[in-house]
Amino acid sequence: MRVSVDRIDVCGYDLAFLLATATVSQGKAGSFMDRPKLEHFRKLLETRRQSLRASVVRTEEDGRAAQDADSAQDIADRATGSYQKEFLFARSNNDRQFLQMVERALSNIADGTYGECAVCGEEINLRRLEAVPWARHCIACQEKLERGELNDNEELEEEEELEQEAD
Repeated sequence: MRVSVDRIDVCGYDLAFLLATATVSQGKAGSFMDRPKLEHFRKLLETRRQSLRASVVRTEEDGRAAQDADSAQDIADRATGSYQKEFLFARSNNDRQFLQMVERALSNIADGTYGECAVCGEEINLRRLEAVPWARHCIACQEKLERGELNDNEELEEEEELEQEAD
């Protein structure tokens, strides 16, 4: 049974997080993480989410400032301004993609699936999660993805859904 809960605070904890950890501690198949570890990763991810949101806002403000300064007459100034806008756009795009990965990991914590490989369902090594808390794949599947030996159907499906929503 899956319960969908919005963010409700209970004694300083997110209710969705508490439900997910209760499911994990009850021995959900494939789960291996106890409550303190999940809490640790949730805090890491929430801190990263806050910094990424701040970075996106800052980059948007810098982009607006670059647009306002676009009235320069000199061609070199316009070229510099164009480069700066392109750089800020790429940075903002990267931050947003990174933010989506962090939010997906937080969602997985709430769902009780955090730490499971999205491809094979095996446990992701704790050292890997410490280094990359938003990791979606175990090392073996990540290596296969990077070599092109494996398709991550979930990513492809999400991209297709985003394209359909845009149309």
